[in-house]
Amino acid sequence: MNLSSLIQIKNLSKTYENEGVATPAVCSVSFAIEKGEFVSIMGPSGSGKSTLMQMLGFLDRPTDGEYLFEEKNTEGFSDDELAEIRNSKVGFVFQTFNLLPRTTVFENVELPLLYDKKFFEDNTQKVLQALRSVGMEHRKDYFSNQLSGGERQRVAIARALVNDPSVIFADEPTGNLDSKSGTQVMKILQKLNDEGKTIILVTHETFTAEHGKRIIKMVDGAIVFDELIANRRIATDGELLK
Repeated sequence: MNLSSLIQIKNLSKTYENEGVATPAVCSVSFAIEKGEFVSIMGPSGSGKSTLMQMLGFLDRPTDGEYLFEEKNTEGFSDDELAEIRNSKVGFVFQTFNLLPRTTVFENVELPLLYDKKFFEDNTQKVLQALRSVGMEHRKDYFSNQLSGGERQRVAIARALVNDPSVIFADEPTGNLDSKSGTQVMKILQKLNDEGKTIILVTHETFTAEHGKRIIKMVDGAIVFDELIANRRIATDGELLK
Protein backbone atom coordinates (compact mmCIF):
# COMPACT_ATOMS: atom_id res chain seq x y z
CA MET A 1 0.00 0.00 0.00
CA ASN A 2 1.08 3.59 -0.73
CA LEU A 3 1.55 5.26 2.63
CA SER A 4 0.75 8.69 1.15
CA SER A 5 -2.76 7.66 0.09
CA LEU A 6 -5.75 9.41 1.63
CA ILE A 7 -7.70 6.14 1.86
CA GLN A 8 -6.29 2.63 1.91
CA ILE A 9 -8.39 -0.48 2.42
CA LYS A 10 -7.24 -4.08 2.40
CA ASN A 11 -9.60 -7.07 2.40
CA LEU A 12 -12.41 -4.90 3.75
CA SER A 13 -15.62 -6.86 4.36
CA LYS A 14 -19.06 -6.30 5.83
CA THR A 15 -21.46 -9.07 6.80
CA TYR A 16 -24.90 -8.47 8.29
CA GLU A 17 -26.42 -11.04 10.63
CA ASN A 18 -30.15 -11.41 11.16
CA GLU A 19 -31.62 -14.22 13.22
CA GLY A 20 -28.54 -16.33 12.70
CA VAL A 21 -28.42 -15.78 8.94
CA ALA A 22 -25.23 -14.13 7.65
CA THR A 23 -25.56 -11.93 4.56
CA PRO A 24 -22.31 -10.66 3.03
CA ALA A 25 -22.62 -7.12 1.63
CA VAL A 26 -18.97 -6.30 0.87
CA CYS A 27 -16.51 -9.12 0.25
CA SER A 28 -12.80 -8.55 0.86
CA VAL A 29 -12.21 -5.48 -1.30
CA SER A 30 -8.86 -3.71 -1.56
CA PHE A 31 -7.80 -0.42 -3.14
CA ALA A 32 -6.25 2.97 -2.41
CA ILE A 33 -7.51 6.47 -3.18
CA GLU A 34 -5.05 9.33 -3.51
CA LYS A 35 -5.68 12.90 -2.45
CA GLY A 36 -7.34 14.84 -5.26
CA GLU A 37 -8.90 11.87 -7.03
CA PHE A 38 -12.48 11.78 -8.36
CA VAL A 39 -13.58 8.15 -7.99
CA SER A 40 -16.97 6.81 -9.03
CA ILE A 41 -18.10 3.64 -7.28
CA MET A 42 -20.88 2.14 -9.36
CA GLY A 43 -22.99 -0.98 -9.51
CA PRO A 44 -26.59 -2.20 -9.48
CA SER A 45 -28.83 -2.20 -6.42
CA GLY A 46 -27.48 -4.70 -3.89
CA SER A 47 -23.93 -4.59 -5.25
CA GLY A 48 -22.50 -3.31 -1.95
CA LYS A 49 -21.51 0.16 -3.16
CA SER A 50 -23.54 2.10 -0.55
CA THR A 51 -22.35 -0.21 2.24
CA LEU A 52 -18.77 0.40 1.14
CA MET A 53 -19.35 4.16 1.16
CA GLN A 54 -20.83 3.99 4.67
CA MET A 55 -17.69 2.23 5.90
CA LEU A 56 -15.35 4.64 4.10
CA GLY A 57 -17.33 7.59 5.51
CA PHE A 58 -17.28 6.22 9.08
CA LEU A 59 -21.04 5.70 9.19
CA ASP A 60 -20.55 1.96 9.73
CA ARG A 61 -17.73 -0.30 10.84
CA PRO A 62 -16.35 -3.17 8.74
CA THR A 63 -16.65 -6.77 9.88
CA ASP A 64 -13.13 -7.61 8.72
CA GLY A 65 -10.18 -6.02 6.96
CA GLU A 66 -8.01 -2.96 7.36
CA TYR A 67 -8.89 0.71 6.76
CA LEU A 68 -6.26 3.44 6.87
CA PHE A 69 -7.44 7.05 6.63
CA GLU A 70 -4.73 9.68 6.28
CA GLU A 71 -2.23 6.92 7.15
CA LYS A 72 -3.98 6.07 10.44
CA ASN A 73 -5.48 2.66 11.10
CA THR A 74 -9.11 3.30 12.05
CA GLU A 75 -9.79 -0.10 13.64
CA GLY A 76 -9.21 1.05 17.20
CA PHE A 77 -10.96 4.40 16.92
CA SER A 78 -13.73 5.01 19.45
CA ASP A 79 -17.21 6.11 18.37
CA ASP A 80 -16.39 9.65 19.55
CA GLU A 81 -13.19 9.69 17.49
CA LEU A 82 -15.09 8.51 14.41
CA ALA A 83 -17.72 11.20 14.97
CA GLU A 84 -14.98 13.84 15.14
CA ILE A 85 -13.48 12.59 11.86
CA ARG A 86 -16.91 12.60 10.20
CA ASN A 87 -17.48 16.21 11.18
CA SER A 88 -14.02 17.62 10.48
CA LYS A 89 -12.62 15.46 7.66
CA VAL A 90 -15.63 14.18 5.71
CA GLY A 91 -18.43 15.88 3.79
CA PHE A 92 -21.60 14.04 2.70
CA VAL A 93 -24.03 14.73 -0.13
CA PHE A 94 -27.10 12.48 -0.22
CA GLN A 95 -29.80 11.75 -2.78
CA THR A 96 -32.50 13.12 -0.45
CA PHE A 97 -30.53 16.36 0.33
CA ASN A 98 -31.13 16.00 4.12
CA LEU A 99 -31.72 19.73 4.61
CA LEU A 100 -33.79 21.12 7.48
CA PRO A 101 -37.00 22.37 5.80
CA ARG A 102 -37.98 25.41 7.90
CA THR A 103 -34.42 26.64 8.22
CA THR A 104 -32.62 29.12 6.00
CA VAL A 105 -30.01 28.14 3.45
CA PHE A 106 -27.36 29.94 5.53
CA GLU A 107 -28.33 28.04 8.70
CA ASN A 108 -28.34 24.68 6.90
CA VAL A 109 -24.82 25.26 5.61
CA GLU A 110 -23.61 26.53 9.00
CA LEU A 111 -24.83 23.44 10.85
CA PRO A 112 -21.57 21.37 10.67
CA LEU A 113 -19.64 24.32 12.12
CA LEU A 114 -21.88 24.34 15.19
CA TYR A 115 -20.75 20.80 16.02
CA ASP A 116 -17.07 21.69 15.71
CA LYS A 117 -15.18 21.61 19.00
CA LYS A 118 -13.14 24.62 17.90
CA PHE A 119 -14.64 27.99 18.74
CA PHE A 120 -15.36 30.43 15.92
CA GLU A 121 -16.49 33.95 16.75
CA ASP A 122 -18.14 34.29 13.36
CA ASN A 123 -18.88 31.57 10.80
CA THR A 124 -20.33 33.99 8.26
CA GLN A 125 -17.40 34.11 5.86
CA LYS A 126 -16.98 30.33 5.83
CA VAL A 127 -20.67 29.83 5.05
CA LEU A 128 -20.76 32.52 2.37
CA GLN A 129 -17.62 31.14 0.72
CA ALA A 130 -19.17 27.65 0.60
CA LEU A 131 -22.38 29.05 -0.89
CA ARG A 132 -20.39 31.13 -3.36
CA SER A 133 -18.57 28.03 -4.57
CA VAL A 134 -21.87 26.44 -5.65
CA GLY A 135 -23.51 29.63 -6.93
CA MET A 136 -26.08 29.88 -4.11
CA GLU A 137 -24.96 32.93 -2.13
CA HIS A 138 -27.96 34.90 -3.45
CA ARG A 139 -30.32 32.37 -1.84
CA LYS A 140 -28.76 32.50 1.64
CA ASP A 141 -31.89 33.88 3.33
CA TYR A 142 -34.34 31.54 1.60
CA PHE A 143 -35.82 28.59 3.46
CA SER A 144 -34.68 25.30 2.00
CA ASN A 145 -38.27 24.27 1.17
CA GLN A 146 -38.49 27.32 -1.12
CA LEU A 147 -35.78 25.93 -3.41
CA SER A 148 -35.89 23.64 -6.42
CA GLY A 149 -34.37 20.16 -6.19
CA GLY A 150 -31.22 21.23 -8.01
CA GLU A 151 -30.81 24.23 -5.72
CA ARG A 152 -31.28 22.07 -2.63
CA GLN A 153 -28.55 19.73 -3.79
CA ARG A 154 -26.21 22.65 -4.40
CA VAL A 155 -26.90 23.83 -0.83
CA ALA A 156 -26.17 20.29 0.38
CA ILE A 157 -22.82 20.42 -1.43
CA ALA A 158 -22.07 23.78 0.23
CA ARG A 159 -22.86 22.22 3.61
CA ALA A 160 -20.47 19.36 2.81
CA LEU A 161 -17.76 21.89 1.91
CA VAL A 162 -18.05 24.32 4.82
CA ASN A 163 -15.62 22.48 7.13
CA ASP A 164 -13.04 22.15 4.34
CA PRO A 165 -13.10 18.32 4.51
CA SER A 166 -10.43 15.97 3.21
CA VAL A 167 -12.99 14.07 1.13
CA ILE A 168 -16.56 14.51 -0.10
CA PHE A 169 -18.82 11.47 -0.45
CA ALA A 170 -21.73 11.90 -2.85
CA ASP A 171 -24.31 9.10 -2.64
CA GLU A 172 -26.57 9.12 -5.75
CA PRO A 173 -26.48 12.95 -5.76
CA THR A 174 -28.51 13.20 -9.00
CA GLY A 175 -31.07 10.53 -8.12
CA ASN A 176 -33.90 12.99 -7.34
CA LEU A 177 -33.04 15.52 -10.05
CA ASP A 178 -34.01 16.09 -13.68
CA SER A 179 -31.23 15.64 -16.23
CA LYS A 180 -30.39 19.37 -16.50
CA SER A 181 -30.15 19.87 -12.73
CA GLY A 182 -28.23 16.61 -12.39
CA THR A 183 -25.65 17.74 -14.95
CA GLN A 184 -25.26 21.08 -13.14
CA VAL A 185 -24.62 19.28 -9.85
CA MET A 186 -22.05 16.99 -11.46
CA LYS A 187 -20.29 19.97 -13.04
CA ILE A 188 -19.98 21.52 -9.57
CA LEU A 189 -18.43 18.30 -8.24
CA GLN A 190 -16.04 18.27 -11.21
CA LYS A 191 -15.07 21.89 -10.54
CA LEU A 192 -14.40 21.13 -6.88
CA ASN A 193 -12.24 18.20 -7.92
CA ASP A 194 -10.35 20.39 -10.39
CA GLU A 195 -9.66 22.71 -7.44
CA GLY A 196 -8.12 19.80 -5.51
CA LYS A 197 -11.01 18.27 -3.57
CA THR A 198 -11.16 14.49 -3.29
CA ILE A 199 -14.57 13.27 -4.49
CA ILE A 200 -15.99 9.77 -4.04
CA LEU A 201 -19.26 9.32 -5.95
CA VAL A 202 -21.64 6.38 -5.49
CA THR A 203 -24.10 5.76 -8.31
CA HIS A 204 -25.90 3.06 -10.30
CA GLU A 205 -25.88 5.19 -13.47
CA THR A 206 -23.08 4.77 -16.00
CA PHE A 207 -23.46 8.31 -17.35
CA THR A 208 -23.18 9.83 -13.88
CA ALA A 209 -20.18 7.64 -13.03
CA GLU A 210 -18.38 8.85 -16.15
CA HIS A 211 -18.13 12.34 -14.71
CA GLY A 212 -15.31 10.99 -12.54
CA LYS A 213 -11.71 10.24 -13.47
CA ARG A 214 -11.72 6.67 -12.19
CA ILE A 215 -14.47 4.07 -12.04
CA ILE A 216 -14.70 1.20 -9.57
CA LYS A 217 -17.51 -1.20 -10.45
CA MET A 218 -18.99 -3.57 -7.89
CA VAL A 219 -21.10 -6.69 -8.34
CA ASP A 220 -22.31 -8.88 -5.47
CA GLY A 221 -20.04 -7.16 -2.96
CA ALA A 222 -16.85 -7.55 -4.99
CA ILE A 223 -14.87 -5.23 -7.26
CA VAL A 224 -14.99 -6.38 -10.88
CA PHE A 225 -13.56 -3.26 -12.56
CA ASP A 226 -11.19 -0.46 -11.50
CA GLU A 227 -9.88 1.83 -14.22
CA LEU A 228 -8.77 5.42 -14.79
CA ILE A 229 -10.74 7.39 -17.36
CA ALA A 230 -8.81 10.63 -16.86
CA ASN A 231 -9.25 11.89 -20.40
CA ARG A 232 -13.00 11.38 -20.56
CA ARG A 233 -14.81 14.32 -18.95
CA ILE A 234 -18.32 15.72 -19.23
CA ALA A 235 -18.76 19.03 -20.96
CA THR A 236 -21.19 21.70 -19.77
CA ASP A 237 -23.86 20.56 -22.22
CA GLY A 238 -23.69 17.01 -20.89
CA GLU A 239 -21.77 15.51 -23.81
CA LEU A 240 -19.00 13.06 -22.99
CA LEU A 241 -15.58 14.43 -23.86
CA LYS A 242 -13.29 11.86 -25.48
